[in-house]
Amino acid sequence: MTAGTATITPRTTAEHELAALQREHGRPLFALLLRLSDGDRQRAEDLLQETLVRAWQHPEALRADDFDSVRPWLLTVGRRLAIDARRARQARPPEVGDAVLDNARICADHAERSAAALDVREAVKTLTPEHREVLVLVYFQGASVAEAAAALGIPPGTVKSRAYYALRALRRVLPGYAADLR
Repeated sequence: MTAGTATITPRTTAEHELAALQREHGRPLFALLLRLSDGDRQRAEDLLQETLVRAWQHPEALRADDFDSVRPWLLTVGRRLAIDARRARQARPPEVGDAVLDNARICADHAERSAAALDVREAVKTLTPEHREVLVLVYFQGASVAEAAAALGIPPGTVKSRAYYALRALRRVLPGYAADLR
């Protein structure tokens, strides 16, 4: 053999077969893995690569008479890899990152809501009894204007008027929450 002569070795033949396999079946396989990865492209790409490595490790599965019969094998291997990866992630404690930040935001939101609820509770105590009972019925208990009117024995227009003036009084007592009460 001379230095300028190119020869086809089993390694380059396998690489060509693998490249043809990816061209032929890569898109549908990636689409499946993307769905199984909940839209995480990086994870789907990793699973695709691992599936193709498995195909390379098992050339007997690729030597089928019909090249299209390889697709079900690839999809099955990819699906099983995705399931194994999901189970492995669930078995490990969560990684530091977005999940921790999301939990911190949830805790902060909960603390802010709790503080706001206490502020509103104190502000409602400053209202007249008539305004307070309308506000409690309509806004806190979810009664309609007609239901509140029937429960209090007053006309619906009076319920609307008292609710309006109660909210207006709360805006004065809770100036930082004024945008939230509109």
